[in-house]
Amino acid sequence: MTEIINLFSINSTFFTLFDYQMSYIEFFGTIFTIWCVWLTARAKILSWPVGIIGSILYLALFYQIRLYSDVFEQIYFLITGFFGWWIWLHPKDKLTKDINNELKITLNSPKNNIIYLFLIIVGTAILTFIVSNLHIYLPQYFTEAAAYPLLDAFTTIMSFVAQWLLVRKKVESWILWIIVDIIGVWLYWVKGVKFISLEYLLFLIIACFGLVKWLKKYRNVN
Repeated sequence: MTEIINLFSINSTFFTLFDYQMSYIEFFGTIFTIWCVWLTARAKILSWPVGIIGSILYLALFYQIRLYSDVFEQIYFLITGFFGWWIWLHPKDKLTKDINNELKITLNSPKNNIIYLFLIIVGTAILTFIVSNLHIYLPQYFTEAAAYPLLDAFTTIMSFVAQWLLVRKKVESWILWIIVDIIGVWLYWVKGVKFISLEYLLFLIIACFGLVKWLKKYRNVN
């Protein structure tokens, strides 16, 4: 049992590459997450169960490196993973179905985009305040102050919105993911989890591919 628990520790080294000690949890969390994003860019249902596994691994990882906003983000991804899996497989009616009888790709209205932008701004302010004080309110669980609380909160809230749009199969989700990925490349490099930083660079490339792919599919059915 102890050996299994140790596998979830950031300090348990799987292998060393160019003097960088890769933990089991960082490596396998990254592999499953990359696989999930690639499947999502291709609008494949399998992306959801694969993403659920990746979220569980990353939740444990981010807690250990004190990116507390990302901890809450992974809990959210875990919940929406099951929800999105169901929604994609069970469209409400024929108008929302694609040729595979799955939820079809659509665009937001301008009004909805303004609402989502407002939610990102307000949500970032609230979450920044919360994570900045977690070590004060709950010192038994969060023993040190959060790292980069504003930037971490911003990318977390934007990821929340992007994930919700992904659940509803909206093209705009990829625009938000591109912004998150650009910030993530820098943030995770600074925090010392360089493999995840490189992963976010790959995410950025895949997100650009996903945006083009989903726009093409949207235009083909509208």
